Amino acid sequence: MKHLLLLFILLLCFNTSGTSQSMGKSRFAIGRVHYRGGGDWYGNKTSLRNMLKFFTTTTGLPTSDDEVEIKLNESFFFNYPLLYIAGHGNVSFTDHEAKNLRNYLINGGFLFADDDYGMDKYFRSSMKKVFPELEFIEIPFTDQLFKKPFLFNSGAPKIHEHDGGPAKVFGLYYNSRLICIYTFNTDISDGCEDEGIHDDSSETKLQALRFSANIIMRILTAN
Repeated sequence: MKHLLLLFILLLCFNTSGTSQSMGKSRFAIGRVHYRGGGDWYGNKTSLRNMLKFFTTTTGLPTSDDEVEIKLNESFFFNYPLLYIAGHGNVSFTDHEAKNLRNYLINGGFLFADDDYGMDKYFRSSMKKVFPELEFIEIPFTDQLFKKPFLFNSGAPKIHEHDGGPAKVFGLYYNSRLICIYTFNTDISDGCEDEGIHDDSSETKLQALRFSANIIMRILTAN
C-alpha cells in the first residue's frame, strides 16, 4: 500500500505540473480523448464521473469530480496520467496526434480504451500508427488487473452482449511496461453510466464499476 500511495503522489505531481488547464490540483483526473474520424468520442457522458467516484469510495484515494476533453494536437494533455477513449465508430489520428500520443505513453502516461461496439478495427488501425512495432496482447487472468481491489477469476465482466462470446481485455506493452488497457466485447463504460440510461441490472452495473476500479488500480501500479 505504501508503494501505491507513493505512485499516487507522483501521479498527482505529474497531473498538476504544467498549464492552468490542469484539473483537480490534489486529485487524480482522467482526460477524455476528443478524436477525429466521426466516431462518438463524447458518449458515455456519466461513466468517468461514476468510475472515479466509485474508485474513491473503494480505496479512499482522492479523484476529480470532473473530466476534461483532450485533443491530441494540444500539449496540455501531458499533464494527465490517464487518458480515456471510447465509441462506436471511426477513430483517426493525424501524424502529429499519433506522435504526441506515442511520446505521452512512452514517458509514463496511460491509455484506457473501451470499445462501445464498432470501434475495434478503427482503434487498432489508429494505434498501429502510434506504435507500428507493437501488437495488442490479451492480458492473462493471472495479471493484477483481475485481482485488485476486486477478484475476477474468469476475466472481465460481460456487460452487453454485442457479438456474443466472452469479454476480452488486451494490453499494449512498451519495454515490458503496460501502457494501454483495451476492453473489448464487454462495454464496461456503459455499465458505469447513471441509473436508467441503459437497461442494466444493479448487479451488472456493480460489476462494471468494480472492474473499472481494477483498471484504475492497475494503471496506478503499472511498471
